[in-house]
Amino acid sequence: MIPLYLTVVGLTAVERLAELVVSARNARWSFERGGVESGRGHFPAMVLLHTALLVACVVEVLVADRPFLPWLGWPALALVVASQALRWWCIGTLGPRWNTRVVVVPGLPLVDRGPYRWFRHPNYVAVVVEGIALPLVHTAWVTALVFTVLNAVLLLRFRIPAEERALQTASGRA
Repeated sequence: MIPLYLTVVGLTAVERLAELVVSARNARWSFERGGVESGRGHFPAMVLLHTALLVACVVEVLVADRPFLPWLGWPALALVVASQALRWWCIGTLGPRWNTRVVVVPGLPLVDRGPYRWFRHPNYVAVVVEGIALPLVHTAWVTALVFTVLNAVLLLRFRIPAEERALQTASGRA
């Protein structure tokens, strides 16, 4: 099962690269319309954490000889797929406004359709689920635990507050 798991992690890495391509295109769109970037200070840590997740998934499974447990691995894989579906639903719903950075075009209304009808930050629901599920596909529980804790700190302390401030400023509610 290790080759299948490495393929899943590899496909996740390819998906991340696709996100970066979409993000760069969307950033150009936003900046052409007066977009303002916020929260630059935490972005390198976020990139490092998400890269480390993929590396740690592989390293823990190979070095610690983690087994594939079907009762855990198959549901975790289903959650990985569901998190990717939610992520791309978010990207599709936000269209050119979606970005891996915090870039907000002043004056545009908040998006309240798609997954944003139910969650203020649905993309982070996808990130949290994926960060737990991807390592657990092959019982890399240390990676799941460490990523989840560090990601919670990053999201709750830095990323979400930066987004909220940027959205409030852009909408004139600050």
